[in-house]
Amino acid sequence: MEPRRSLGWPILLGILLIGSILALGVGWVLVSIAAALSSENAAFYWAILGVGVTLLVAVLVGVIVYLLLTVKAIALSQRQSNFIDSVTHELKSPIASLKLYLQTLTRRQVSPQQQEEFHRFMLADVQRLDTLIDHLLDAAKTLHRRPAASRDEIALEELLTPIAAAVAQRHGVEDACIRLHVGDAGVRGRQADLEIVFRNLIDNAVKYSLPKPEVEITAEVAPKSMLAVTISDRGPGVPAMARKRIFGRFVRLGSELERSTPGTGLGLFLVRAIVRHLRGRVSVHAGADGVGTRFVVLLPAAVGAGQAETGDQGEGLEPSH
Repeated sequence: MEPRRSLGWPILLGILLIGSILALGVGWVLVSIAAALSSENAAFYWAILGVGVTLLVAVLVGVIVYLLLTVKAIALSQRQSNFIDSVTHELKSPIASLKLYLQTLTRRQVSPQQQEEFHRFMLADVQRLDTLIDHLLDAAKTLHRRPAASRDEIALEELLTPIAAAVAQRHGVEDACIRLHVGDAGVRGRQADLEIVFRNLIDNAVKYSLPKPEVEITAEVAPKSMLAVTISDRGPGVPAMARKRIFGRFVRLGSELERSTPGTGLGLFLVRAIVRHLRGRVSVHAGADGVGTRFVVLLPAAVGAGQAETGDQGEGLEPSH
């Protein structure tokens, strides 16, 4: 595997270059001012000083921009490496598992009970591969398509109920672990786009709260004809310093080779991209009592949709950046 480039050296080099330019520039300015004050031809020195300061500022800005672009490129390369590691692991694990079960069934006799158990495990592996492929296809479609705001009005409960059931089945938890309190609220948007958004958010809420997830989904009317949908869990939460970063492409917190939770780092990137296309916003906050995570999605509300039965979510209405 190609070694991952560190951000330390370009940052250090950039700081040294900026410091050197500033030191040389300040020294040169002081010498030029002294020469201008002591010379009979002061206008010439002041003109040279003006031109020099302009060029100095241009060089300094160029160095800063180059440093920022370098850091951004290396960070993207690191995230892409994480993504490759993640997808490789997501492909390798179920394929290896399927191979083992098929070899066992081929090489020796197993009881009907064991066959049933093997088939159940293989079906789960196939489902894992299918989910990964769907995720990658969703990412490709989102990156190459610009969905406009839709006039379709969709009842939130009808949209979320099958998604919640599918997520619960995928992770092997009871449907009651995901509680819906959305009343008769509705949103405007393409159903396929909304399914991607809420499937990713609910799946994350359950996945990071295992083995006993407690996920609650609420909705309330927000200003400017918007609807605020909140997905809350009781998981480990997201560090405050990382809450803006997690919506980036390929971003996953921690080392890819040391984590136990599957994923590609594309889910929240898709969520933010689609919500923005739907003219909404998404933000992440700590749980109401400091435990877990709350994702708040602001979407255009369906015309005439009633206010959902929820409590005060005022903090969740903060925009994401």
